[in-house]
Amino acid sequence: MKTFQIEISQLAIDDLKTRLKNTRWPDEVSGSNWSYGVNRDYLKEVISYWLNDFDWREQEAKLNEFPHFLTEIDGLKVHFIYIKSKKTDSTPLLLLHGWPGSFVQMLKIAPLLSSSFDIVIPSLVGFGFSQASTQPGMSVGSMAEIFHTLMTETLGYKKYGVRGGDLGAGVLAQLALVHGESIIGTHQGGTTPWVDFEHLPQNLTAAETEFIVDAKKWNNEEMAYALLHASKPQTLAYALNDSPVGLAAWILEKFRRWSDCDGDLEKRFSKDELLTNISIYWFTETINSSMRLYYETMRNPGVWGQSTVPNAMLMSSKDMFATPQEWVERQGKPARYTAIDRGGHFLEWEEPEIVANDISIFFNGLS
Repeated sequence: MKTFQIEISQLAIDDLKTRLKNTRWPDEVSGSNWSYGVNRDYLKEVISYWLNDFDWREQEAKLNEFPHFLTEIDGLKVHFIYIKSKKTDSTPLLLLHGWPGSFVQMLKIAPLLSSSFDIVIPSLVGFGFSQASTQPGMSVGSMAEIFHTLMTETLGYKKYGVRGGDLGAGVLAQLALVHGESIIGTHQGGTTPWVDFEHLPQNLTAAETEFIVDAKKWNNEEMAYALLHASKPQTLAYALNDSPVGLAAWILEKFRRWSDCDGDLEKRFSKDELLTNISIYWFTETINSSMRLYYETMRNPGVWGQSTVPNAMLMSSKDMFATPQEWVERQGKPARYTAIDRGGHFLEWEEPEIVANDISIFFNGLS
């Protein structure tokens, strides 16, 4: 384990600007707005800002205000932020982001929790500054083993809590099932649209029936990206790893669609925030390995079952669609289920105070 500072070379920054300048823009159906995908006028606005106004060095300096570390686990370099609380009996808390987020998704809630928790914020393996595996099999189950090692062997905790959403929630679930004796509790949020429609329970409640309708609609209209990630990520990677505009479009569309922004991204995220996240994918060249997680997890989903670890769900009706408490209970009765009507899929970023408060109430109730 050693300290780490983010230091992107000037050569990489200059190369990015050259690519942005040389963008070959596609056509667009007149008046289509966002109906076919990312609106060209808005994307041009963002790209112009990225080229002319965005200051990576300023953002890099802000990121480096946090204590970053690197460690090697199973032959891979793993990046994480580690903020140790001044409280002597603080609870260790692992915060796991998803796709297309990054560790920066957790930076607003970290200061709100650090008085009571030892905060550990890793980059998922193959995301950002965590090294990608070029061997097959780096699924959520494999990542769970790496992060369990990080918490127990690298940092020396016997027990710890976990918060996760999106793919981070997939890692969280594997930790609870495989290493439940070490997990104090799990706190999650965000809808998971993967539903086995061919094997649905017979006794669905009215809320669950509505959830299934929403899930089918979402799968029909919005899941093409995930199916591509899970089937042919390498093909897409050639385009996204080579074109910063392509990468930005792929990620921005998800932030707009999945967040509680009413179609106006900058109601929730500033251009600097959006571009810091995108720039991390660009500079580290991890879009391929981040997408590959879908492929590996589809082929090796890990352990299935009902966890006995206390679990809390913070669910916003403004996410993709709401997952009702009854459906959550089928995976194991939650110790806490909180419904809110603000914030979307990137809840730690969108509503940090709500998330931090719910985490504190949940884990304080377990002590």
